Amino acid sequence: MSTTDEAPAAGQAAKLTVATLTAMVVGSMVGAGVFSLPRRFSEETGVAGALIAWAVAGTGMLMLAFVFQSLAVRRPDLDAGVYAYAKAGFGEYLGFFSAVGYWASACVGNVTYWVLIMSTIGSVAPALGEGDTALAIVLSTAGLWAFFFLIRRGVKEATAINRIVTVAKIVPILVFIVLALFCLKPHVFAENFGGADYAGSLFHQVRGTMLATVFVFLGVEGASVYSRHAKRREDVGRATLLGFISVFCVFASVTVVSYGILPMSEIAELRQPSMAGVLEAAVGTWGRVFVSVGLIVSVLGAYLAWTLMAAEVLFVAAKDDDMPRFLRRSNRADVPVPALLMTTLLSQIVLVVTAFSEDAFNFALNLTSALSLIPFLLAAGYAVKVAVGRGGADRSPRPGRELTVSIIATVYTAFLLYAAGPKYLLVSLIIYAPASVLFVMARREQSRRLFSPGEAVILAVSVAGAVVGVIALATGWISI
Repeated sequence: MSTTDEAPAAGQAAKLTVATLTAMVVGSMVGAGVFSLPRRFSEETGVAGALIAWAVAGTGMLMLAFVFQSLAVRRPDLDAGVYAYAKAGFGEYLGFFSAVGYWASACVGNVTYWVLIMSTIGSVAPALGEGDTALAIVLSTAGLWAFFFLIRRGVKEATAINRIVTVAKIVPILVFIVLALFCLKPHVFAENFGGADYAGSLFHQVRGTMLATVFVFLGVEGASVYSRHAKRREDVGRATLLGFISVFCVFASVTVVSYGILPMSEIAELRQPSMAGVLEAAVGTWGRVFVSVGLIVSVLGAYLAWTLMAAEVLFVAAKDDDMPRFLRRSNRADVPVPALLMTTLLSQIVLVVTAFSEDAFNFALNLTSALSLIPFLLAAGYAVKVAVGRGGADRSPRPGRELTVSIIATVYTAFLLYAAGPKYLLVSLIIYAPASVLFVMARREQSRRLFSPGEAVILAVSVAGAVVGVIALATGWISI
């Protein structure tokens, strides 16, 4: 298999239609998160808090979806979405940070898929535990590398599989919603409305669910990340909105109907995937089996989509000279193999780390969300610059609408950083700071100055945060 420094010509590459791009968005969003929603929400909030949380998250993420739709049309010259927008708006080093954060978020998110698969099988094979035993890690490792070899065969084959899997994964979720509605107990739903005693104030309940909503909405930007393969740039925006709206309806429905089956305190104690436990309580054992099979199909499809997007971000950043040159190599099937290899390796490392976590699934889920927030904030901030005419694009025909949308998206992502709290931000910096070695390698290859004064300040802050994070972990101030 030969490799080149550049991707194949446009005529050789797989060109994606709006239907395929939408499937990739839905495929990347509908994964481990939706099957864990009942327990995740019941641990924090009742029905009232859940409705407010979904209203906030839905509005904020819709604004982000509009941001990606607008930028795809206004700046069609920028590939790989999140990373490219951060670089165009705030310089090479913050663009690099965005690429690393988005890539690392995808890698950590992939680990949640394997943990949840093993936890699901663990309900009938106790040796797998909650997905964090030695046997579970060995089997997950085998899955990681099996997908590496599958994806290496070609983007076209991988996206075709993803379209099929996306349809297959939606069916059990829709069946769950319909059955839960038929079995809904009004008195249980009413009792869950205000939340259990442990939930705290309404604001505390809503804040506690924010990282969970971020996790399940990751992937809304998927079409823009893979934009270089789109037939038309307009298809990127259409796929983003279609994917978001359809998935939002599914996520909110799964959460709300679950409150009508069991008291929230009992849902909070269910084994993950909690959706299986809820349906079992409604219709019997076959409900758990049905959801468990659907979960495995869903998660494997989401893993495929996220691995593709993670490798794509590294590949495009390398083509733009923001990553070392070895990451810009691709094979004859247009697959960036070195970037794919690094993606699999980081997922492997995080998978091993989860063995030392108190709750492997929740740790990986929250870290995934936290890592994605800086890239999202930078993309939203760049949209503000474009809206005011400072982002390198022609003046918008509707500048007022664009500015309003981008400001709301920016405020929303800033609030999410606050909601994440210091723990996951510090752990995120432990990943961000060492990754700057790749930036140094790229600059040395180009015989350029390593850091400008402004970039040196950003580096110093990230390194200081990483040191504090390591000390906090070592002293027990924070734990994983």
